Amino acid sequence: MKAADFFDFPPSLPFKQFFADDALPWQWIPKIKEALADLKGNAGEYELPAGVHVRGEVYLHASVKLPPYCVIEGPAWIGEDVEIRPGAYIRGNVIIGAGSVVGNSCEYKNCLLMEKTQTPHFSYVGDSILGNGAHLGAGVILSNLRFDQANIIVSVDGEWVDSGLRKFGAILGDRAEVGCNSALMPGSIVGKGSLVGPVTTFSGVLGEGQLKVGNTSHRTIPLRD
Repeated sequence: MKAADFFDFPPSLPFKQFFADDALPWQWIPKIKEALADLKGNAGEYELPAGVHVRGEVYLHASVKLPPYCVIEGPAWIGEDVEIRPGAYIRGNVIIGAGSVVGNSCEYKNCLLMEKTQTPHFSYVGDSILGNGAHLGAGVILSNLRFDQANIIVSVDGEWVDSGLRKFGAILGDRAEVGCNSALMPGSIVGKGSLVGPVTTFSGVLGEGQLKVGNTSHRTIPLRD
């Protein structure tokens, strides 16, 4: 299992040197903070809507669509043609790639969203990596902390591995999708093009091109273009 199995890192993000293709995918999560350590913000150069509150080092591409109100705490890097919707809360160590949707009443913390990710409504995205074209339905929660606050354990090739992370939400590969009102437990991994159905509690690893709905077993589906 390696990051390249889940993502094609987009050239529009200027941080490739921090994210090795051969790393375990969750090893990218602490690299977000490293990538943003020397970020020089530019939000002060723009006339922001009165209800948009920006603190810390925040880079906004000139084409970012800002709502009447939201909160952005740096460090944060927000790319070309990103749409931020009302009530979004971006609270540090966040990278958002071109063409993505940052949803209304959603919270983002220590996460990497690649190009054209969509998280449109009422979601929590913490300590997670979302691949290109990944989509969360309304109300999806990516849980990132165990009840006992111990390190997150991940299944790799049938063996349990300590991720070394106390906070680890989810890995969603390119074009992965999670249906409305679903919850992914800490350390969940969803492969390229795979689907977690609505109102589903998921934990573990869903391989590439698979479907998980409710309490049914995983089954293979054709990958989408």
